[in-house]
Amino acid sequence: MSDDEDEGPRSTFETYLAEGEKLSSKGYHAKALESISLALELKPGNRVALVARSKVYLDMGDNKNALDDAESALKEDKEFVRGLYAKAEALYAMGDFEYALMYYHRGNKLRSELEEFRLGIQKATEAIDNCIGERAAIKLENKGDLSFFAAQEDIGKKGKAGLKKKANLRQQAHQANKASTQKPRNEKTVKQLLGELSADRDYLEKLMGDSDFVHNRGNPAIYSLVQSGLSYLDSRVEFWQQQQPMYARKRERELRKWKPAAQRNQKPKKKSEASGDSSHFILSALEEIEDALDAGNAEESLQKAKSCLKTVESLDETALKNKAEIVGHLHSSIGTALIELGRLNEALGHFEFDLQIARKGDNDEGKSRALDNLGRVYAKMGNYEKAVEYWTEKLPLSQAKLESTWLFHEIGRCHLELKQYDDAHDYGEKALATAKEIDDNVWQLNASVLIAQSEMKMDDLPAAIESFERSLKLAEAVKDHASREAIGKALEDLNSRLVQTVERDDEEEEGDEGGYEGETESQISGRKSKEG
Repeated sequence: MSDDEDEGPRSTFETYLAEGEKLSSKGYHAKALESISLALELKPGNRVALVARSKVYLDMGDNKNALDDAESALKEDKEFVRGLYAKAEALYAMGDFEYALMYYHRGNKLRSELEEFRLGIQKATEAIDNCIGERAAIKLENKGDLSFFAAQEDIGKKGKAGLKKKANLRQQAHQANKASTQKPRNEKTVKQLLGELSADRDYLEKLMGDSDFVHNRGNPAIYSLVQSGLSYLDSRVEFWQQQQPMYARKRERELRKWKPAAQRNQKPKKKSEASGDSSHFILSALEEIEDALDAGNAEESLQKAKSCLKTVESLDETALKNKAEIVGHLHSSIGTALIELGRLNEALGHFEFDLQIARKGDNDEGKSRALDNLGRVYAKMGNYEKAVEYWTEKLPLSQAKLESTWLFHEIGRCHLELKQYDDAHDYGEKALATAKEIDDNVWQLNASVLIAQSEMKMDDLPAAIESFERSLKLAEAVKDHASREAIGKALEDLNSRLVQTVERDDEEEEGDEGGYEGETESQISGRKSKEG
């Protein structure tokens, strides 16, 4: 076996990792765990793979291993953003809401534009309030990492006394849960959250409601197990209800605009009243379309979106005043699912339709969405001219600096592919400027590399070296080891090229001078004019 064949398997790290993430998105957690673990065997300690495996463990309910992997990902870089989020999610799943909140805050401080940290802060704060109560404010010692929780009022006694009070409050909340055997108010929600465990909970409640069983307590051990089981299930319901801020509220804000204005502030209708309500159907369908795509079921999402589109198109505009906007949104959903399925040409048609509707209705949000999607598809297809055309039209519609940074960079990349190096350089400079405005080192790195690549293509080697050196510092600042290695290699090549160019120029200059040796000034002048 050759050396190349021996080294072959080491190059499959990316394959194992990508396969694991794809399996995880489809819900095949055991297989995903196996693939990502194989990737980590090839690159032990790789922080990206550790975060990916932490998420799989979390999905499997193995919170302890999820936390261990997240902490391992943070071992060398305490500010690794994805590692901070993974640790916060693991702590939250374990019910340690206060420390989860701390890590959500830390991530938010580093990357304030990322919504997952803001939503994490929201759900962790609400979980603390719901578990302990707003009256019993938790007072943590203002020390080290806990400085995120400096209370607005005087903290009072610190150290052991404060931690003891916190422990007492936890114990009181736990005892209150344990003593309660009453069903929560919304039984439908409980059944949805518990799923198959709902039947077990019903059985345990009936058992606890049996007077003979309760008063006689024939077997104390069995009684204790029943009580503990019921307490556990009720605590799980409370915990899972805390997840709502993360998933439901964002969707609720997104979908709220589809409701007719007259219905937005109304109380939910009874099932019988809502059965013929078209807006109710649309809201439910949009949720299902989004959920299927999030779960990695692109085909299911596509079919649901097509079915919903047919229904919406059959409705009268008087019954659905924002019909055109909804039709555009559904075309966008269909196009997104088609991209996931690799059917890019079909996706283009639906995104074009979405753009036509948005332009007709002068809907900036719809135009921005459609232009973004069209640019992405054309870039994937290698049609960089069209990608530049649509993304350039989108630029004035961008409201966030981060989005503008991304657009400048992507337009610049397209110009680089088109060998339009001056334009690529200009857009790289624009991307760098906006990235500096929002103090985003990662996008400063991306923009700086684009600038360096443009200068290299224009044979401006000194400028390219300077830009790559700046990129190297940024890669070190964000602890991006892969980029640092690639940039270091590019710098070595450029410096070597620069030395060779200087040596070649010197040799040519010496050769030219040697060719004129022994000639008079007039002879040299005449010869040069002929050669010129």
